[in-house]
Amino acid sequence: MSVVPKLAHIVLMTGQLPALREWYSTVLGAHVVFENPGLCFLTFDEEHHRLALVSPPVQVTARTPLTAGMHHSAYTFPSLADLLDRYAELKALGIEPLTPIQHGVTTSLYYRDPDGNLVELQIDNFSKADEATAYMMGPEFASDSIGPAFDPHLMHQSLLAGTPVAELTTRAWALSGPAMPDPMSRFMSPQNQS
Repeated sequence: MSVVPKLAHIVLMTGQLPALREWYSTVLGAHVVFENPGLCFLTFDEEHHRLALVSPPVQVTARTPLTAGMHHSAYTFPSLADLLDRYAELKALGIEPLTPIQHGVTTSLYYRDPDGNLVELQIDNFSKADEATAYMMGPEFASDSIGPAFDPHLMHQSLLAGTPVAELTTRAWALSGPAMPDPMSRFMSPQNQS
């Protein structure tokens, strides 16, 4: 293939467009580009829209954690400080992660939007894609391709106290904290909302 496509946007169907518009505006720092009663386009970067919300004029069926389809969308932050600052901002507004996961390749916070869709806020733990790929082909990832949960509040406090990012973004650090619920069981729990 000579041309590589780039992901342009995601479209979500909802029966509660205003609630999703507000949630994504808050969580992603997005703003509305266009909206009418059945459609809303949002963006948070140079693209004209990264997310669209469609509200059909019929009743939509609620999503469950076991609904077939897209598992989650993910959004990358430039640094651990940026990710954890957003975590603290959202927590102050009552929006808390469903589960944080130290994947090894990323440090991730998973949230549920008001419709139950999973949204991952993350940083890449490696500066180069080939380093991340090498990690994913290595023994730590092979032994556990999901990774452990961690305490994001403790991580934020540790970062502010001067703990190096290279230490905080390891599975060893995640496992050294308090016991956390299994991430996969959290994903499957009925409508754990953020």
